Amino acid sequence: MLGITHFPLFIAAVFLLNLTPGPDTAYIVGRSLAQGRKAGVLSALGVSTGACMHTLASAFGLTALLAASATAFSVFKIAGAVYLIYLGTRLLLTKPRPGGVATAGAAAGMPRPLRAVYLQGFWTNVLNPKVMLFFVSFFPQFVSAQSDYKPLAFLVLGGIFVAMSLVWSCFVAWIAGTATQRLSGRARVRQWLERGVGSAFIGLGIKLAMATR
Repeated sequence: MLGITHFPLFIAAVFLLNLTPGPDTAYIVGRSLAQGRKAGVLSALGVSTGACMHTLASAFGLTALLAASATAFSVFKIAGAVYLIYLGTRLLLTKPRPGGVATAGAAAGMPRPLRAVYLQGFWTNVLNPKVMLFFVSFFPQFVSAQSDYKPLAFLVLGGIFVAMSLVWSCFVAWIAGTATQRLSGRARVRQWLERGVGSAFIGLGIKLAMATR
């Protein structure tokens, strides 16, 4: 159908990929720990929206054009690395208020913190050139070269990928948010968890900055 091949293998591969932690998972866990389940789910929706953009770009050939350009790759790489390091630094600077409420990070001083959480999840995904290269190298393996419906096949596979990833991300957000509720009275523990996630962000940002095409 639509030239999609090895569909069961595609489903299995996507499932295993979702189990592999990366910047998106780190962001979702970080927001869930800092602000609870709702923020975690919104961050997952933001990441999934970013994946939708990558799907559209792959379906219509834009991702392939960007992947072929060393300059475009470098721009995306540096922008994504700077953004991850910025988010990690804000988590590292989080300080607990009396009563166990954390300050700093994405939730501090923003008139619409939950909207900001969603947008940060979106940009964390969109600005990662590795996601762009993943889409352009992974999806074609499951679409026949003779298919007359390649863009539609890419959209179908992308939709399935996004749906599966969103379910998994919401599950991760729920688990991390539940942990936050249980630790609501332990400000120091939450602070060290957030610092751990912040350190992971900075490490991922440095790793991304050193990535090659």
